[in-house]
Amino acid sequence: MAQNQFSLFKQKFFSSFFITQALGALNDNIFKSALLIFIAFRAGDELGLDSDLLNNIAAGLFILPFFLFSATAGQIAEKYEKSALIRKIKVLEIGIMTLAVLGFFSSNIWYLLGILFLMGFQSSLFGPIKYSILPQHLSDKELLGGNGLIEMGTFLSIIIGTVIGGVLIGFDDLGIKILCSLLIIVSACGYWASRHIPETPSAQPYLKINWNPITQTWRTFQYTRQNRVVFLSILGISWFWFYGAVFLTQIPNFTKVSLNGNENVATIILATFSVGIGVGSALCEFLSGRKVELGLVPFGAIGLTWFALDIYFANPSSDFIGELGPSAFLAQEGAIRTLINCAFVGIFGGFYIVPLYALVQERCEKSHLSRVIAGNNILNALFMVFAALLAAVCLGNGMTIPQFFMLTAILNAAVAIYIFTLIPEFLMRFLIWILINTIYRVKKTGVENVPEEGACVVVCNHVSYVDALIIGGTIRRPIRFVMYHKIFKIPVLSFIFKTAKAIPIAGHKEDPELLNKAMYTIEEALNNGEVVCIFPEGKLTTDGDIDDFKSGIDRILEKSPVPVVPMALQGLWHSLFSRKKVNKFIDRVKRLRTKVHLVVGKPIAAEQANKDNLYSVVKKLRDDKP
Repeated sequence: MAQNQFSLFKQKFFSSFFITQALGALNDNIFKSALLIFIAFRAGDELGLDSDLLNNIAAGLFILPFFLFSATAGQIAEKYEKSALIRKIKVLEIGIMTLAVLGFFSSNIWYLLGILFLMGFQSSLFGPIKYSILPQHLSDKELLGGNGLIEMGTFLSIIIGTVIGGVLIGFDDLGIKILCSLLIIVSACGYWASRHIPETPSAQPYLKINWNPITQTWRTFQYTRQNRVVFLSILGISWFWFYGAVFLTQIPNFTKVSLNGNENVATIILATFSVGIGVGSALCEFLSGRKVELGLVPFGAIGLTWFALDIYFANPSSDFIGELGPSAFLAQEGAIRTLINCAFVGIFGGFYIVPLYALVQERCEKSHLSRVIAGNNILNALFMVFAALLAAVCLGNGMTIPQFFMLTAILNAAVAIYIFTLIPEFLMRFLIWILINTIYRVKKTGVENVPEEGACVVVCNHVSYVDALIIGGTIRRPIRFVMYHKIFKIPVLSFIFKTAKAIPIAGHKEDPELLNKAMYTIEEALNNGEVVCIFPEGKLTTDGDIDDFKSGIDRILEKSPVPVVPMALQGLWHSLFSRKKVNKFIDRVKRLRTKVHLVVGKPIAAEQANKDNLYSVVKKLRDDKP
């Protein structure tokens, strides 16, 4: 397993795949950028057609293949060995780029638009493989970091390709010769990198391919709807592409009419936005503790709304003509603020999108993943079309681009609230993530001792009101916590506990009916292969020491003989939410940012586990100094 996300490059698979994917994105955007500028400054006048119309035709021709071929491509990716498919797709890219060279030398715009359609076709074939191949080579702990690096490489390739294509097409014949040479060289290098991708077995070798794109597209959507969380995550991903399409499409004109900047300033703004997404994508693993942290998604959504709104407030006017170069623009009041906003829109976009992709890969049934990704690609294309239509309607009826950004920010907030209402797990994880990254500084040891799958019972000392949140926010697997019913009902925390399907419990004398119901629920959860955590002391410590363990753990193991994972929390007695009494205000302040250490011991077989033995193990874990 990789030590961190950048050590993934030491793996033959990841380094080869990363280069293949990045070079493909680079080539796509060199060609598209050159073509769009060719249309804007040459083809429109030569053909007597409006350049905006031709640009919209170009955008439509690139997106159309995703509607026509994604469903079939998903089946092909499921049925055949993926490394061989990638090599064939890269050979196709070389052929398409060779045809593109002929188009640029002949200056035939309709021919080049046909090539753009072929590029969209090639991209639609590669799309289902791009994300479905990662889980076959990376462990669950590497998925988030791997996705983050792939997204970083993609968006950096997009901006580099956009700049290169735009610059070279502006140098007349010499630029076109360099451009054409580069298209062939990059595609050839991509094929060379693809030859080093290890063999990746077929997920469903006996799958019968349905070649009817209409019926298969419908079936593909049915696959995506089988898992509700996965489907809603795909909707969230598609919304991101709507949001991103709005910014990437409108930034050139926004730069001209709102910032009074020329095409070089537009390139700087686009680069800032794309680099921001790359940085945010790369930071995801660091911020999430190397697990798929759903709490980053609401965090990303908040940033996407906040910084987009500030772009509007910083630039309310739209009556310039694009006169300023980079130096003159940066000297203007508010220029740095705008760049910072664009950077943070990108960064928070990375926080938003990477966990969603990783979640789809982690929770989708592997035999259907390529087809689910194909369905995701279709929805992405559909949402980008919606973005273009909404922009055409709003801007065509007098709305300014800053106002359109503000509208998009408000829509983003509404969509986020809707999705998080449907899947409260996102908001729950966000609250936990905020807690353990603000009030506490959590160190963890031995978390790999929690089994990756199968039922087990976790036992831990009970120190504070937020013990469950710290454990749940640190351990990768979802945990069903058994907790005293009065703690379960604490406002705000109650929402988190209910969403996490915590199990309220009471003493036999206090509420025997609730106790019996809790024991039945625990047994049912363990029979379903889940992780159940109990605090065997039965109450919060009042002096910082560990109380004797109750017999409830023995009763649980008698009915469900599963492994027991002992844990201990160190340092929480001195924290904000323990029962330790503090009178002085300064001492209360010192309880913020408390250092907490979660120590996880080796699993203990059920036949060797009892309340006295577990008490001794947990006490030793708690008392051992890190």
